[in-house]
Amino acid sequence: MKNLAENPQRRVLPTLEADGSRRWLTPRLGRGRFLSARRGVAYLLIAIFTLVPFIQIGGKPAILLDVVHRRFTLLGYTFLPTDTLLLALLMVATILSIFFFTALAGRVWCGWMCPQTVYLEFLFRPIERLCMGRAGVGGKQTKPVASWRIGAMYLVFLLCALYLAHTFLSYFVGVHELRHWMLQSPAKHPASFVIVLFVTGAMLFNFCYFREQTCLIACPYGRFQSVLLDRDSLVIRYDEKRGEPRGKAAKTRAIGLPVVARDSTDGSTCGGGTPTPSPAKSAGDCVDCSMCVQVCPTGIDIRDGLQFECIACAQCIDACDAVMDKLGRSRGLIRYSSQSAMAGQSKRILRPRLFVYGLVVSGLITALTVLLVSKKPFDVHIARQGGLPFVLSAEGLVENVMRLNLTNRSDEEKQLTIAVVDSAGTRMAGSDTAVAVKVGEMVQKPIHLLAPRDAFQAGRHSVVVRVSDSKGTFVDRKCQLFGPGTAATLEHAQ
Repeated sequence: MKNLAENPQRRVLPTLEADGSRRWLTPRLGRGRFLSARRGVAYLLIAIFTLVPFIQIGGKPAILLDVVHRRFTLLGYTFLPTDTLLLALLMVATILSIFFFTALAGRVWCGWMCPQTVYLEFLFRPIERLCMGRAGVGGKQTKPVASWRIGAMYLVFLLCALYLAHTFLSYFVGVHELRHWMLQSPAKHPASFVIVLFVTGAMLFNFCYFREQTCLIACPYGRFQSVLLDRDSLVIRYDEKRGEPRGKAAKTRAIGLPVVARDSTDGSTCGGGTPTPSPAKSAGDCVDCSMCVQVCPTGIDIRDGLQFECIACAQCIDACDAVMDKLGRSRGLIRYSSQSAMAGQSKRILRPRLFVYGLVVSGLITALTVLLVSKKPFDVHIARQGGLPFVLSAEGLVENVMRLNLTNRSDEEKQLTIAVVDSAGTRMAGSDTAVAVKVGEMVQKPIHLLAPRDAFQAGRHSVVVRVSDSKGTFVDRKCQLFGPGTAATLEHAQ
């Protein structure tokens, strides 16, 4: 509170002023090699995001998250609610993979591949810069903007939000269902129409108003990095030893020294040759031009150290490298590095944390792959029906009532046949041993198993129930039958 009183202009957060008002960010565009690479990755991801719902694998969508019918298709394989183990393995493997890549490469996901960053920085902000007369430059507009340009900008924003909303929904309802929504009157599917309007409004709110607040407030990932990163994780760092103290300095070109662009101070160069050190000077290489702050999409100053608001987009690196090039100094004052490397310690890529993460993730993926490959086109679960554990039939046989849960995982209706194998005289009561199961349907069927009394040992008898389809595929399930073990239990059962 004392600091705020002494300096009322100091910001509480990068997007929040001391008086509680929001600071609207209009970052400049830092051109450079990382921006070009990120732009290529972003447009590739946008193309993939658009085309994936149309891709079919084995007659199924590549990705379809059908929440209503509780069917989740990934890469041609459909997960059902009964796939508890498979879904658990998939979720744990995904979470640990995030831990692994974060410990290895920092927040490379946030700056390079996150949909929030991709669409905001490479779709909505370029449109805004074009309409505001700041194309290719960014930053605040320096002159009044015509009303028609602002109106055109929001019209294009609306079209982009509609595109995003429909593409996003295609992952949940499928492209064929979405096409019906688009071609029919909203009166025929009012609920679907409301969903489209809601998602479109959410996209407009996010990319036109909330923007970087999503990364700073709504997304918890940045706050987790304190436990996910270690001193050897790759992050964006400012070289304080080289840059401080800040101050103006003469250009290297002015004193006749050759110019060599370097990525870091460890002797590596961009174009080959022998690195040329910066001339002796009283001030550091940082000239306090604030370009790294002006281009930051979250409004932070990377020179203050690692901050949770940093999304590792490398805009500050491109901006700083451009300044160093103009001054004839080595690149890399701001660069991808690690805390250990900045402190002059040896770089460690293989370390216990990464080894453990990698080992566990590999084991989970292997187990998931084995289970998926060995999965049958239908699931069979057997359980005991409620009530008495057994009864004696009129023929003097011991009768157990079991419940079969049959789930059809294939894309065609299944005719399943139920039989008892390796039974030692055990058979099914009745002649109804077949059941039809529709696509994606789960059917419960009670079965009555009859066994002779002499088959039981200590009141128990194990049998195998086989369920097979017309193609010869079968699933065996072992179940245990209860029966009389003593004269007392026999008299009680009667």
